[in-house]
Amino acid sequence: ILFFVLISRSELSGLAVIEVNICELTLYGMTTLATIVGMWQIRQLKFDGSRNIQLDNILLIGAQTGMYIYSMFTIIGGQFTIEKNTILVLITALASLLQTTFQTIFVLDASRRSCVTPDQIKRKPGREIVTFLLVTNLAMWLINTLEKSRADSHPIQLHFYGLWAWTIITHVSMPLAIFYRFHSTVCLCEIWKRAYKIKPTYM
Repeated sequence: ILFFVLISRSELSGLAVIEVNICELTLYGMTTLATIVGMWQIRQLKFDGSRNIQLDNILLIGAQTGMYIYSMFTIIGGQFTIEKNTILVLITALASLLQTTFQTIFVLDASRRSCVTPDQIKRKPGREIVTFLLVTNLAMWLINTLEKSRADSHPIQLHFYGLWAWTIITHVSMPLAIFYRFHSTVCLCEIWKRAYKIKPTYM
């Protein structure tokens, strides 16, 4: 709400950009840290190497290309533009690259793990992290859908690439980025449901 109020006033549009970048950077920082902790905790569960890569994982990897494309173009635009808030935009884009990479690795790993002992079912190692990532990905999906898809919320990139070029870049990459966040939420939900049950012996 604050973003839309600020962006609607030309004299406060810079503040709106700072606000959205700080929100994103905070989310990326927290989720990256949570993912690393989750990777450590979920190692206790049994890894099933025989399980084939699922369609959900293929879609996740495919959608991640949108995040990479968007972040790379943002980094390039920020690198060659000398304006205020450029450093913040660069750091946010780099944090996005790191966060999505760590998260995808975590999801791919966790989707092949499951509990093998009653103690693991009782303790559920890493489930809190999965829940946290689920909620934060939903939040980032909302940010991407409502805020980042607007061309005027990226004045640095708009200045560097021009209106048409940046519009094309966002229209190619942003749908994939939005899908990545939504599909990550779905994958994490599946992990939350499946990983903490003992797999039947006949399966």
